[in-house]
Amino acid sequence: MESATPTEDYWTYEESSASVAGVVARPCLQDDVYSFAKMYPPVVYSLIFILAVLGNVLVLCVITRYKISQRGGICAFSLTDTFLLHLAVSDLLLAFTLPLFAVQWTHEWVFGTALCKISGALFSLNRYSGILFLACISFDRYLAIVHAVGSGWKRNTCHAQVACAVIWVVCLGLSGVDIAFKQVSEVGTGEGQKMSLCQTWFVRNPDQWQVGLQLISLILGFGVPLLIMLYCYIHIFKSLCNASRRQKRKSLRLIISLVSVFVICWAPYNCFRLADSLEKLGVVAGGCQFGRVLDLGTLITESVGLSHCALNPLLYGFVGVRFRKELLKMFTEAPGRRGLLRMNDWKEKKPKKLTSCSSESEITSYSVMV
Repeated sequence: MESATPTEDYWTYEESSASVAGVVARPCLQDDVYSFAKMYPPVVYSLIFILAVLGNVLVLCVITRYKISQRGGICAFSLTDTFLLHLAVSDLLLAFTLPLFAVQWTHEWVFGTALCKISGALFSLNRYSGILFLACISFDRYLAIVHAVGSGWKRNTCHAQVACAVIWVVCLGLSGVDIAFKQVSEVGTGEGQKMSLCQTWFVRNPDQWQVGLQLISLILGFGVPLLIMLYCYIHIFKSLCNASRRQKRKSLRLIISLVSVFVICWAPYNCFRLADSLEKLGVVAGGCQFGRVLDLGTLITESVGLSHCALNPLLYGFVGVRFRKELLKMFTEAPGRRGLLRMNDWKEKKPKKLTSCSSESEITSYSVMV
């Protein structure tokens, strides 16, 4: 997990005329940072965990229930629903790591090295994959609206499944760094006290490794997806200029909310990580106060970024009319009655057979989200 960990790196010595004269400089104490870390992250992580699990489980249930009611297999899922399913799984896996790190900040890491590596890898895996799935949804909307005529052969569920598999493999490779370098180590917290933390530990050239990983995270985990989303939604907005006023207003509201929430959640965190990299590269002059601001800022902004996994169900699910209808049906219909209705409906209506993924382009455009 790339949370702000005020390790020995931030126990730097304050430059002063006394230190130049040969007098020992004062250490940059970080007691207030650890005190804040013991109170803030556990509460926020617990809240995000509860909201993310509830929201994403509902998304999985509603989409699966909707497609079962349509009597379709995997290929009956629309492209949007396919990416939504993978996004919900990604957000759930990310959410399941949060209680472990909440316990770490409350007490210390007590789960052993193996779980430290697995939790760190899951965190990285699903933070990368979640953002890339959002970019895929944006690109799918771009093809469906801007290139609606000539993109039918490109927009089928089998292609979406291949894209999702590629994303998981690439993100799994990126998370291999956590498997290799995550360790449980003791960190001084001031006044002679120490606590065990699960953190990335490099034996050689730690600053160079950390800067490289932070820049990769900034590019693949924020910069590239943001550029894809902006490009797609700008062209979508231009295409919607010919739509009716009501349709244009509703679509514009959704587009603005998607891009705005993405930027608001992840931009501050990535700015602090960039500032940390610039300090390690010597581009920005650091110091005690600068390190303290970096620690506190990264802790706060990381929790804001993590809240995106709890907001995704609201943005990509509950905005849909059909989604809300299916959710209402799921809660109002009794299990026995629902089964009886399905049997009667099955007798009255012949099931629709799906022969191939590519031959059902009309189904791949019919999403429960919208």
